[in-house]
Amino acid sequence: MTHPTTYILRIVLFLAAVLLVAATLWRTLYSAFFNNPVLDGLILGILAFGIAWNVMMVLRLIPEVRWVETLRQPRAGLAPPTPPKLLAPMASMLATRNRTDRLVLSTPAMQSMLDSLSSRLDEGRELSRYMTGLLIFLGLLGTFYGLLLTVGSIADVIGGLSVGSADLNVMFDQLKTGLAQPLHGMGTAFSGSMFGLAGALVLGFLDLTAGQAQNRFFNELEEWLAGLTRISPGLAGADGAEAGVPAYVQALLEQTAENLEKLQNLIARGEDGRIQQQALLGSLNERIGTMTDTMRASHALMQRMADESAQGHLRGIEMLLTRVLSDMEQGRNQISTDIRNDLRLLARTVAASSPAGARGTP
Repeated sequence: MTHPTTYILRIVLFLAAVLLVAATLWRTLYSAFFNNPVLDGLILGILAFGIAWNVMMVLRLIPEVRWVETLRQPRAGLAPPTPPKLLAPMASMLATRNRTDRLVLSTPAMQSMLDSLSSRLDEGRELSRYMTGLLIFLGLLGTFYGLLLTVGSIADVIGGLSVGSADLNVMFDQLKTGLAQPLHGMGTAFSGSMFGLAGALVLGFLDLTAGQAQNRFFNELEEWLAGLTRISPGLAGADGAEAGVPAYVQALLEQTAENLEKLQNLIARGEDGRIQQQALLGSLNERIGTMTDTMRASHALMQRMADESAQGHLRGIEMLLTRVLSDMEQGRNQISTDIRNDLRLLARTVAASSPAGARGTP
């Protein structure tokens, strides 16, 4: 949908142009304002209120557009959006429907929503139109009031002239003094008309811009609702053949269609859940397979480490046994050598101690 910020920008540019023109003519406007500050101040106050009112009329469309854009998105499983003020009847009518993926309305429901929205929009613009007319009325009132002052002052000036006096200077001074009041009345008339008509012109443009923003919002909303509306069978027959369908049968058919749509949405959501579950199971199987491969690799690694450790232990035992056997062999050889030496020494000792040995000794 079209956002109202475009129209807000248009209003701001127009008001900037008006302020620029007023700043250029500020001396003339300042002197004209003080011809009748009460009436001119009232006109400017109504103008300021009208400007604020029209700007507010456009600004209040922003949450409405945001709400409609939120509602147009799929709402399955999401909380309903916060209903706005202008579309509050529509929000209450859609309260039981905005949790589904697709909204379906009947022709009377759509017409009721559009009529309610149109009456609310017209209600807001009535005050703007009234203030525009009020500014024109105050401008005309200032004109007539100034003219009355001018006519009365001229009558007083004419009545106060002394024709019998021979001094023309005195008579001219009296005329110049008396014309001050009529000129003040003319200033009141022209200033009231100028401020009133200029204010009406400004409010007229702002009311036109606000009306365009509201009409654009209304037309786009109507187009969206037309796409959601289902024409009832009793209204579709051009020859009147189906016009005799009872109201309760039509309501039953509409309720059945809504229930079928809800069932279809429920089946679609169940199918989506089943697909998600299958995807999760596939992912779980992949993870289990990865864990199995990891466990197998870890088991092979542990077995290889165990084999290498056992082989290391066997080599150590073998080396130890070899060393023990070598030590035993060396000990046995040493013992044999010692025994031989001892036997030789014993044999010599025995031989030396025998008589034959003694005789043979020199």
